[in-house]
Amino acid sequence: MLVRILVLLYLAGAPALAQTLCQPNASNGYMVRISIKTALGNQAYEWNENEMFLFRATMAFAMRRYYETKTYNVDNIIVCDQTPRVSFWFVVTSPDNAAMLTPKADVEKAVSMSRNRINNAFLLTDRTLEFLGIDPTLVEPVNPNTPPWLIVFGVVIGAVCAGIIVMLVSSLLQKRRKEKGIVEDGQDEEDRQMKGVENGNILDGSYNRGFTDDDRFTKL
Repeated sequence: MLVRILVLLYLAGAPALAQTLCQPNASNGYMVRISIKTALGNQAYEWNENEMFLFRATMAFAMRRYYETKTYNVDNIIVCDQTPRVSFWFVVTSPDNAAMLTPKADVEKAVSMSRNRINNAFLLTDRTLEFLGIDPTLVEPVNPNTPPWLIVFGVVIGAVCAGIIVMLVSSLLQKRRKEKGIVEDGQDEEDRQMKGVENGNILDGSYNRGFTDDDRFTKL
């Protein structure tokens, strides 16, 4: 008799407890938005209690798969605030204590881990079955194949090599400019001497034999 009373009390209090735990914008809850018509068009199916039961079952599967050692059931998936355009909130209770909610971070990881299985159950995609606030997949950190120290070493060596090349090219250009300047100076000097000879003038450092012979005959 006592057992029956306890069962009746539990059944009577279960809806009230669920209503308390599952509320819009609950700290450990998530909103789901489903667009069946957008995904399937003329082949869209009607969302009803059977579909909701399937959703709760897939969520229980996702929680079992994530924890591995804990046994989640449909009763642990509480749904509330359902709208005709197929949107609702849900929370996940602990299998050990129905009054305790499963941490939000664990629910998020469980959903992300089984996201493809959940989508396939309803013939939907990440865009047409949205868990608002949960990324489609768990993004693993990218581990570079090349060690960081080797990348830094390569950058330093590259910078040193570039500096050496710049110095060599700069020295080569300066050397060519100097050689070109010397050649131009010599050419200018030669041009001046040739011009002086043509005008009958003696340039610095030039000896005119014609005037020497004239001086010799004059003395005689």
